[in-house]
Amino acid sequence: MFLFRRGIARVTPDQARRRTTDGDAVLLDVREQVEWNAGHAPGAVHVPLSRLVTGSGLPATAEGRPLVVICRSGHRSQQAAKLLAGRGAEAVDVKGGMHAWASSGLPVVDERGSSGRIA
Repeated sequence: MFLFRRGIARVTPDQARRRTTDGDAVLLDVREQVEWNAGHAPGAVHVPLSRLVTGSGLPATAEGRPLVVICRSGHRSQQAAKLLAGRGAEAVDVKGGMHAWASSGLPVVDERGSSGRIA
């Protein structure tokens, strides 16, 4: 008998946008500061994966809420979503990360709120 362990759910950028715009989910960007500064989704909350791994908590605006986790390509966000789920959070990650987000035509802003880029 094989036991299959269900992995973390993955969503498309459009699904992520709907969940974080229409629902009560928080878009959590886990990229490093320089990546965040260059370009991120408007309204996202930033906590680098490197801080989550060392035990950092979530900002108050994200505590107890469903999380949609995003990074540059989708690898770090999968790690973060698993880590957060292990801590009891409801978390999914965005397939393709910010590259897919931008390719879908969704907005990206820099640290000043101007048009951003994916670093």
